[in-house]
Amino acid sequence: MFFSRFFVTLQSDMEYTLNCNGKLLELKMPQVMGILNATPDSFYAGSRMQTEQEIAERTHQILNEGATIIDVGACSTRPDSEPATEAEEMERLRFALSIVRREAPEAIISIDTYRPDVARMTVEEYGADIINDVAGPVNCPRNATLSKRELSSITCQLPMFRMVSRLGVPYIYMSRKGTMKEVLIDCAEVVDTLRSMGQKDIILDPGFGFGKTVEQNYAVMQELERMQMLQLPLLVGISRKSMIYRLLGTTPEKSLNGTTMLNTISLQKGADILRVHDVKEAVEVVKMCAAMKS
Repeated sequence: MFFSRFFVTLQSDMEYTLNCNGKLLELKMPQVMGILNATPDSFYAGSRMQTEQEIAERTHQILNEGATIIDVGACSTRPDSEPATEAEEMERLRFALSIVRREAPEAIISIDTYRPDVARMTVEEYGADIINDVAGPVNCPRNATLSKRELSSITCQLPMFRMVSRLGVPYIYMSRKGTMKEVLIDCAEVVDTLRSMGQKDIILDPGFGFGKTVEQNYAVMQELERMQMLQLPLLVGISRKSMIYRLLGTTPEKSLNGTTMLNTISLQKGADILRVHDVKEAVEVVKMCAAMKS
């Protein structure tokens, strides 16, 4: 039922607009989201910003290099990491956001969190504009008696769905499913649920690096244009991830070339937002792909 409802023929060159607390962000041209991690343990050491000076400098770097969104995170989601407690995440975000808002009061800020109360705090206290949620089943209680249905993305995410719908900010949903078919079904069901709650702006993320093997990541990338069937903005976040450095036998620090290559493919397959560590290079890719299209 959900699947067929959303699988309709896509009109070419669809243009999306996000209402970010009254600031309209047009996606006619793909946008770049720069990563600012207020964490000590994110997988890419170059993204860790903890001091006031580091956060201020990173804020200006992201904007000066051409990004339109700053994605602030304070709880690492790298594999095998020990997540920060909710209190720790809030403390880190309050510190970081006070600096970001001081340095760039008009910037569009996205919050990378999977906790509803953290999302509420950042929107109500700091005017965060977008919630970027990578949780999926992470939010489910660890109870072996729960059925597979009870562990579904929708059941686990209902608290966050209710929160963002109440807050009225754009919401990025990331699927942790392993194949493109599963990603599409998952996203279609989630969108149906969110719409029933009154959520207006929804961005979809196929979840590269989450719940997928290296081979599955590339298989999803190969079919990425199918995400356009859902007629919603598409975010791609593959910056320096393991699908690059494991394939090439290198490290996150040496994965910029692979990141740029996959960002280019993503844009050609319909990505509307690139979430990246390296803003300047991503902005250049957007400009070059736009020139080829025109």
